[in-house]
Amino acid sequence: MFRPITSQVGKRLGLAAQMKSSAVTGRWASTLAFIESHKPGEIATSSLSTLEAAKRLGNPVTALVVGHKLAGIAQALQSVDCSQLQRIVVADSADYEHYLPERIAPLCVQLLKDPEYSHFVVAASAVGKNILPRVGALLDVQPVSDIVAVKDQETFTRPIYAGNVLVTVQDPQATKLLSIRASAFPAVGPGSNSASVESAPEVAAAAIDVAWQSNKLLSSDRPELGSAKRVVSGGRGLKNKETFDELLEPLATKLGAAIGATRAAVDAGFCDNSLQIGQTGKVVAPELYVAIGVSGAIQHLAGMKDAKTIVAINKDPEAPIFQVADYGLVGDLNAIVPELTQKLAK
Repeated sequence: MFRPITSQVGKRLGLAAQMKSSAVTGRWASTLAFIESHKPGEIATSSLSTLEAAKRLGNPVTALVVGHKLAGIAQALQSVDCSQLQRIVVADSADYEHYLPERIAPLCVQLLKDPEYSHFVVAASAVGKNILPRVGALLDVQPVSDIVAVKDQETFTRPIYAGNVLVTVQDPQATKLLSIRASAFPAVGPGSNSASVESAPEVAAAAIDVAWQSNKLLSSDRPELGSAKRVVSGGRGLKNKETFDELLEPLATKLGAAIGATRAAVDAGFCDNSLQIGQTGKVVAPELYVAIGVSGAIQHLAGMKDAKTIVAINKDPEAPIFQVADYGLVGDLNAIVPELTQKLAK
């Protein structure tokens, strides 16, 4: 459905750039941006980045807020710096409480059938990745996923091959379905706008019978991993859960950092899978990323190589993580990490 225009290889991996980019501009109507809320009265950080991406499309923006007990969300949206935001459509229902895609997709489709909307933008979060393919199937439109740059209203940049290559594609479809990588776009800041608030239309219940059973979530006072400015991450080199907790918890506390992990560490039971960073986990781009016992598999690099400063601690001087690290410490992490934590305390 869409045509590749350019591909550019990730700078950190030292591959050569290919082909020059070109942009095709067009004139469109409005952008519908999907907004998530995970806490009462609070907009998800990834959705604030979604609004920034929607702004860059150059269209008037309508925010679709979906969930349950959404008091305060519309007011929070009216207090962000997004002059293009003109309407806030609120879908507040117990049916939408747990973001079941079978319930939410029909609502999105009903709104997108209005020719006013030329673009639909979601964050490439667990919720967005669940909803967008279903919306695409119902509208018979191919989505463009995991966008890291907006060139113009038809042209977008997205990573392929585990983030090793950036490809620029042109989407000629009348309705464009886009998911954006939140770490690639800054969150819109505080401000004000004149967006009006209205209720979403009623939608008939989906034919698919689904019911929410339960969830098991980690509760933590640490920063949310996807938006944290500092991240301390552990890999298989930590050997076991006890070492993982003993070394990473104090260091993360001193740094005020979130804790992450490689897939190998998650699979070995060192921590919950919600902490996984990489191609099949979360993508982060913090100011500081401390990788402890992380070898640097290509799948993990895809989730963290855009961090501004990367510090690697590993006993293997040939570990691939040192190819992307700004600072590296070669040695026994059981000695280095406690010493680093103590020095930070001073």
